[in-house]
Amino acid sequence: MSDPYFQELFAERIGGANYGKSNEIYKFEKIKRAKRKALADFPNRELLDFGIGENDAMADEDVRRIMASEINKIENRGYADNGCIEFQEAAARFMKRNFDVALDPATEINHSIGSKPALAMLPYCFINPGDVALITAPGYPVAGTHAKYCGGEVYKLPLTAENHFYPDLDGIPDGILQRAKLLVINYPNSPTGQLATCEFYEKVIEFAQKNKIIVVQDAAHIMFSFRDEPLSFLQIPGAKEVGVEIHSLSKGWNMIGWRMGWVCGNARIVRAFADVKDNSDSGQFLATQKAAAAALDDPKIPEQSRVKYHRRLKKLAETLTRFGFNSKVPGGTYFLYTAAPKGLKNGRKFANAEEVSQYLITDCSVCTVPWDDAGAFLRFSVTYLAETERDEDELMSKLAARLMEIDFTF
Repeated sequence: MSDPYFQELFAERIGGANYGKSNEIYKFEKIKRAKRKALADFPNRELLDFGIGENDAMADEDVRRIMASEINKIENRGYADNGCIEFQEAAARFMKRNFDVALDPATEINHSIGSKPALAMLPYCFINPGDVALITAPGYPVAGTHAKYCGGEVYKLPLTAENHFYPDLDGIPDGILQRAKLLVINYPNSPTGQLATCEFYEKVIEFAQKNKIIVVQDAAHIMFSFRDEPLSFLQIPGAKEVGVEIHSLSKGWNMIGWRMGWVCGNARIVRAFADVKDNSDSGQFLATQKAAAAALDDPKIPEQSRVKYHRRLKKLAETLTRFGFNSKVPGGTYFLYTAAPKGLKNGRKFANAEEVSQYLITDCSVCTVPWDDAGAFLRFSVTYLAETERDEDELMSKLAARLMEIDFTF
């Protein structure tokens, strides 16, 4: 069958004339295919899924009740555009209450339809062809993808265990620094679980000022900080002069599908984001914004989620450690990031984490996510479905039984 006439018209940013012809399979698609095969080959063996990256609980009942009420109000029927002041004021209260960060809700906060669109839009504020975006790896690729859509380049900053999962800002070549405009970081870090420190953020600010770079800090997991109190980038003197922080209600408030977040910090950067956003969407449903405002005003919601996922991480780390994994409860997030096994005692070797992940799914019906960006690591998520603590314990027992049948080498 011949190509359609428009095959030659696809933009180079998505593959140009070769769009749709690649046989390369994205790792998450490989995982999905392997899961389907495991379910088909072993219909009576339960799939233990530690690859899910979204909360297992619904939004708080009170928040859902407010949402139901707001849906029926005629004043919420229209376009939200760049947001409603009720949500921005709630976000400002949240930042002040949790981090003692004072923000003007009218000029230093703007809502987003989740953090993903914010990460996608911010490169359009700064990146021209030939500019560089500094992106940590492993990490969420959205900002880098859109930087390339703008004609820019991505320079990856590996997050290695040797450097405690912080980017090596001192090792960036001068030729890259001269063209760099954006530094995108994410703490608590997904997937490594590392927390930022005041000292690290101070170094980031100094680096940004010296090299005239904008900082975008993705704080999606900020309420899941276990080792220390949650730390906002904006708490550090000078942060507001060099960048912004992105927040999300998906993780801490169990509002994954509600798509609510905000960008806050430097007023001029927030305004630039709002201008791009105004030409990209018409805002989140006003009823959703008002329900989200109520969620932000209820401190017990993220605390309950934090306690639950911390408990689950402790159980998972203990279980994995029994079978040779170097597993510790992370500083934050609901992910456990651990070095992948190198092989099996029967002589089989694994070339990378992806091979380990595929083995665990196909041979053991245990799903994880592999990361090979900076060493071979597996990511286990504790967002599995479990209604009670007893259900959690039963799942750990099942995992232990599966791992007992495998002799890994590390």
